[in-house]
Amino acid sequence: MVQDVIHKQIVRNCEKVGAWFRERRTAVDIPVYSSYDIRDSGFKVVNVDANIYPAGFNNICRTDYDNTGTIMRAYLERHYGGAARKVLVLTEEHTNNPYYWDNVRALRSILKDAGVDVRVAIPRGQAGGSMTMKSASGEDVRAEVASIHEGRISVDGFVPDLVISNNDFSDFYNEWGPTIVSPMNPPRELGWYRRKKSTYFRHYNELSSQFARLLDVDPFLLTVETELFQGFDIGEDGSRDRLAQRIQLMIDRLKGEYAQRGIQEEPVIFVKNNSGTYGLAVIRVESAEEFLALNAKTRKKMKAAKGGRDVEEVILQEGVPSVTKADGGVTAEPAIYMIGCHLAGGFLRTHAEKGPTESLNSPGAVYKRLCVSDLKISVEGHPLENVYGWVAKLGVLAIGFEAQEMNVEFKGYTRWPEGMDPKFACG
Repeated sequence: MVQDVIHKQIVRNCEKVGAWFRERRTAVDIPVYSSYDIRDSGFKVVNVDANIYPAGFNNICRTDYDNTGTIMRAYLERHYGGAARKVLVLTEEHTNNPYYWDNVRALRSILKDAGVDVRVAIPRGQAGGSMTMKSASGEDVRAEVASIHEGRISVDGFVPDLVISNNDFSDFYNEWGPTIVSPMNPPRELGWYRRKKSTYFRHYNELSSQFARLLDVDPFLLTVETELFQGFDIGEDGSRDRLAQRIQLMIDRLKGEYAQRGIQEEPVIFVKNNSGTYGLAVIRVESAEEFLALNAKTRKKMKAAKGGRDVEEVILQEGVPSVTKADGGVTAEPAIYMIGCHLAGGFLRTHAEKGPTESLNSPGAVYKRLCVSDLKISVEGHPLENVYGWVAKLGVLAIGFEAQEMNVEFKGYTRWPEGMDPKFACG
């Protein structure tokens, strides 16, 4: 299996790998948290989605969860010094999903364990109002309404030193514009109203290729082929024809790549909204003909994303099958959570009705707790924690370079100073 090869090469090149990572890590700003969907096909291990505003902290296993407060405290102290003592968690605005509010509870607890004073707020609503949301575990979560005065965000007199956003800003929110002076991490400007998957995956694949060359392995093992298609209109014949041609070209190219390496899998392509999340506006196709034959219901799925925004750009991405299985042989994929660039835990996303080449991020998905420690014993002598962890760390770097390319400022954030002790160069 490819993870054995990658693990051994990481161990053999440990010092070079560490130096390479530190050099890039200290050149960019890293978000307070992020999550990565990992696909392990047996012939490659890659990140197929990166979330800068992740929900799902309630799915992290207890063993890992007990360490998250310490990791969070280290991140806040290293990048904000003693300035981040009062923190506001900014939530999604329109959700009654009780599991989302369990996520908010978990995130609030992590921050409390990090030693900070925490409040929870939604981004807009009746000034001075509040609401009590019921979580899936039956606990109440009080969410107040954030107000803005002279560029500072506050809730009921509580003025935070730092706003940690759990709102992905798919909506622009005019009132949350550049006049906001309150430090926010991740910054609003990395929200889906601006962010592009194509930019992220360009950086991810470039970094993964560098990493592979450092390990002296084929970059194919750590990269996922991804292309941008602009001017997308699922309702327009010319747009569909052009996209179908691009799909077939990618499939034919992948067939050649697979044949060259003795891979028996037939390539599949995912067409994904270039600016979106929640698994919306995503379809899987095996040929240009299949794409052109999509029925009206499937076409409708590709017209709009979260918040009703039109889908105007898509990416074509290599569909990486998953050999990961949960109990009962159900297809699964690991989601790895990071605080800064430390592994904070994760879970297995499973789906009893989906096969290894299908998207598991769809209705019917079930989340199984996955401890980082579980990964260590999955393959004797070759810990998956090392491989999956490094794939996630490549994702963290890619987000840093993505933000840099977008000229996004992390207000109040301090990068690592020159000469920092290398053992502390992750956080």
